[in-house]
Amino acid sequence: MTVITISNDDGQSRPDSDFIEPDAALPPMGSNFWLLTDAMPQMVWSTLPDGYHDYFNARWYEFTGVPHGSTDGEAWAGIVHEEDEPRTWETWRHSLATGEPYEVEYRLRHRSGEYRWAIGRAMPIRDGNGKIVRWIGTCTDFDRAKKQAEQNELLSHELSHRIKNIFAVVGGLIGLSARDHPGAADYARELRQRIAALGRAHEFVRPHSEYSAPMVGDTGLQPMLNDLLAAYPAMAQGRLTIMGDNPRIDDRSATPIALTFHELATNSAKYGALASPTGSVAIEATEIGDALSIAWREAGGPPVLQAPARHGFGTRLVDLSIEQQLDGKIERAWNSSGLIVAITIPIRNLTRVPLV
Repeated sequence: MTVITISNDDGQSRPDSDFIEPDAALPPMGSNFWLLTDAMPQMVWSTLPDGYHDYFNARWYEFTGVPHGSTDGEAWAGIVHEEDEPRTWETWRHSLATGEPYEVEYRLRHRSGEYRWAIGRAMPIRDGNGKIVRWIGTCTDFDRAKKQAEQNELLSHELSHRIKNIFAVVGGLIGLSARDHPGAADYARELRQRIAALGRAHEFVRPHSEYSAPMVGDTGLQPMLNDLLAAYPAMAQGRLTIMGDNPRIDDRSATPIALTFHELATNSAKYGALASPTGSVAIEATEIGDALSIAWREAGGPPVLQAPARHGFGTRLVDLSIEQQLDGKIERAWNSSGLIVAITIPIRNLTRVPLV
């Protein structure tokens, strides 16, 4: 095995067997590193700096059932499903050109002849000068999890479809009733608008996968909140206000933010300021440095005697949305005049593409 030397911080040279020269042959299969790859439960592969595949471990041949050496070079692509091959090649060539880590999902042909979903990942190995001398990659079979997620997504779509049908039926019944009572036409129109707003809100707060999340596009926080909360009479009455900055958001943050404020508004309508005809809620967003601060302030509702003794599922869901999905922070203050919620979210997490 050919090794290169790496200089320590003190200027002394040391051999480093983790790095292999680009033109170096693979070490004997009995060496510790390659023996370790055969013991791993994942498929492991290796390429030269130019992307030429020169090694696959035992798990690869066990999974694919192909003869040893038959997928060297570019022949590995023949194992990838033809629909996934163009995207796989594009991603791999991008990594080779840029040195960026490689990650892609594709279907691999199993020894049984069926195609199974796998995640391909690879990292470049560099020498002391930063030059790529080898790529080490893995393929992870996650076909069962992928199909389970697709099944869950199908069930979610079916449930959502049924719920939206209920909204449509309720709106239709209101319209039919209004024909029999012309004097209630204005009230019926307003009620139908609120039902429609609930339907739009449902799209934000229902469970989503990365593929079904609402595509809100290049929109702002305020239009999304206005759309979400339009179903509440307090909005039209001026008792529910949204003010302050209007940062751009997209589908990365729209759903967790919408779920949070839908939960706050629902609880307020049941127990807080929005449950009272004189109560009010003010939502204010402020960009401070690299963070977005959103304040929810209730006033004029039933007196708040103390913080709840226990937190329900909705509270835990809100905490999960802000703290884990958006890497933010949420704090609650149960003042006698009403609930105050302070939310802080890194601005970089509001969109999939970083804001510039």
